[in-house]
Amino acid sequence: MGKTHKISCAGFGGQGVMSMGQLLTYAGMIDGKEVSWVPAYGPEMRGGTANCSVIVSDDPIGSPIFDKGITTSVVMNLPSFRKFVPKVASGGSIFVNSSIVSEKVDRDDVNVYYIPVNDLAKELGNGKLINIIMLGAVIEIDKIVESESVIKAFLKVFGDDKAKFIPINREALSKGAEVAKTLKK
Repeated sequence: MGKTHKISCAGFGGQGVMSMGQLLTYAGMIDGKEVSWVPAYGPEMRGGTANCSVIVSDDPIGSPIFDKGITTSVVMNLPSFRKFVPKVASGGSIFVNSSIVSEKVDRDDVNVYYIPVNDLAKELGNGKLINIIMLGAVIEIDKIVESESVIKAFLKVFGDDKAKFIPINREALSKGAEVAKTLKK
């Protein structure tokens, strides 16, 4: 049995949680892994709740649906924090957008990383990069996929006409990884 990552990405619509999940999924395929991606939306799209469940595995995936046993949870807002933190498996990782979530994880059986992605995106001059910065931190810590595979997946998710945005997205991935290195336990 190989490694299986069960990842939840959650936040408000418009924070890029769906594309974060898609990038992980395509990057997993590029890395030769078994993958699944299941989106879930709240009543509204932009501004409503949005989350997706991603599995990246060395082994065949029996079911793409999971509600517990999350190995990596990305929470981009407070409602997502409250919903998903209890569902992370013991020993799992929780990545919190500390720019807008001030609550702290009250568990000692998980690894928690507070990443101020909104602030970091402002430093890069583009508020739309919060998901890519967070993704950089996630893959640096949990080693789910290769960062270069995420760059290769970029055109699959966003289309060839977005190729001009690859350099800034590569920079955002690196920024997230750089911050994560300072937080590693």
